[in-house]
Amino acid sequence: MTTQQDTLFERFLAPMFSFLIDREALRRYRQSRDWQADSERLSQPGLVYPAYYAQNFHGIQGGYLSIDAAITYDPVTQYLLPPQEDWVRRGLIERIRCQPRRILDLGCGTGSTTLLLKKAFPQAEVIGLDLSPYMLLVAADRAAEAHLEIQVKHGNAEQTGFPDASFDLVTASLLFHETPPLVACNILQEAFRLLKPGGEVLILDGNQATLRQTEWLTQIFEEPYIQDYAAGDLNQWMSTAGFGEVSTHEVWWVNQVTRGVKPMPYRKVEFSRVETLGDRAWAGARG
Repeated sequence: MTTQQDTLFERFLAPMFSFLIDREALRRYRQSRDWQADSERLSQPGLVYPAYYAQNFHGIQGGYLSIDAAITYDPVTQYLLPPQEDWVRRGLIERIRCQPRRILDLGCGTGSTTLLLKKAFPQAEVIGLDLSPYMLLVAADRAAEAHLEIQVKHGNAEQTGFPDASFDLVTASLLFHETPPLVACNILQEAFRLLKPGGEVLILDGNQATLRQTEWLTQIFEEPYIQDYAAGDLNQWMSTAGFGEVSTHEVWWVNQVTRGVKPMPYRKVEFSRVETLGDRAWAGARG
């Protein structure tokens, strides 16, 4: 992991991770394939990476467009989501109300939530989309190891390229705090377009209220946009994108799940006039 030596992450958290992580296993995994060649086969030709994505995240030079970021993400994240990563991600799964047949997981990273979605809805087609081809390679490896069939796609969550109304469920986990608020709003508009009427969107991310009250949480993990995210209101962003039934639930104090539903289209009901006995009486009186 290539890091900046003067960061909070490097000074306080990285030493702990060095102790906890099996670096030899990571080294073997890194040498197990030609990452560059495999990523090129997976990459979407002509995709332009947005400027915000080139920032350093978690002290890693080049952010998620780094092989090291992909192979160290899972070992590190398991210690960053208290009290336990799987429990936090299941906070999203537990609040799904539909029975989706087609699911899109935006910003899927290494597939942690994507795989949970497939386990929860084994008959559904599950697609994970991410800007990092290296992350997608790890997600595909994890799916194969777990004997779960998912699809991975290289792409931008703001413009996915999928047809209108082609999904029953769209999710995003730990994505919005790593994007500028305008980008998060664009992603919600794209999710609205992709969902069928009655479809659901669920967003798992940092608890905005908690982050506003604990400034140190917005500094220690080296997230360039997390303070802007903390100052925002995901409920309002969802409502502005067109979603109804918007609600946010706390997940272990540090995180939250926000859910919205794409409204069913308004249908005008035509009423036919039915003749009554009074009508007949009135007609007889006139006759």
